[in-house]
Amino acid sequence: MAKNKHGHHGGAWKVAYADFVTAMMALFLVLWLTAQDEKIKEAVQRAFTNPFSSITKQSVGIIPSEKAQASQQSNKGNFDSASAVELAMLRKLNEDLLKALQQDEENDNENPVKLELTPEGMRISVFDRSRRPIFKPQTSEFTPYGEWVFSTLAWQISLYRSFNVELEGHTEHGNKPIRLDYGDWEISTDRATASRRKLTEHGVSEDQIRKVAGYADTIPMEGAKPEDEINRRVTVMLKVNGNQGQM
Repeated sequence: MAKNKHGHHGGAWKVAYADFVTAMMALFLVLWLTAQDEKIKEAVQRAFTNPFSSITKQSVGIIPSEKAQASQQSNKGNFDSASAVELAMLRKLNEDLLKALQQDEENDNENPVKLELTPEGMRISVFDRSRRPIFKPQTSEFTPYGEWVFSTLAWQISLYRSFNVELEGHTEHGNKPIRLDYGDWEISTDRATASRRKLTEHGVSEDQIRKVAGYADTIPMEGAKPEDEINRRVTVMLKVNGNQGQM
């Protein structure tokens, strides 16, 4: 092997070895990336496109800028438009509600409440089952158990005032009208209204309530038969409204 004028071996092999190691690292990264799902690929792409961006698409840093908030308002329905703070709050609320209601995530069929993270925020479905009714039969009056469920929901939701609240009443198909002028449309609306009153009575701000509506039997649960009692429910929808922070 040739020596330089100082008597040392040349360093060309070191450069070649460094290039080889770099190429192997690059190959490893490419193979790793191709094995990941689309969300990870998008996150890596955003990281290289803007190294200072946060985990969200619209914001730089943890709390989005005013421009990002404006973009968020125009992109409702896109879960990725929520800030990291809001996503963390939703996950924390989900955990707190599971604990407060003593629910088992793996046993949805037995739970009176179903919690779902959706593209818009969080959907909380409260089922009026025959075994554990939320309302007294054919009325919008709460049972003691129903009062406990909704007061518990209210106490938890009241801690997160940055979310809008929408309430929807639903019934199963096939009910006979209570009277000529009072059927599924009326009772589903009245139960949503009673739920609004119960939430605000226990701490949810009136300013957070953005919709109260009854849908009768027109929106059954996915995968359920129209006449199944699981369709008899009140849905509490928490939606990101762009106002940051926790009160």
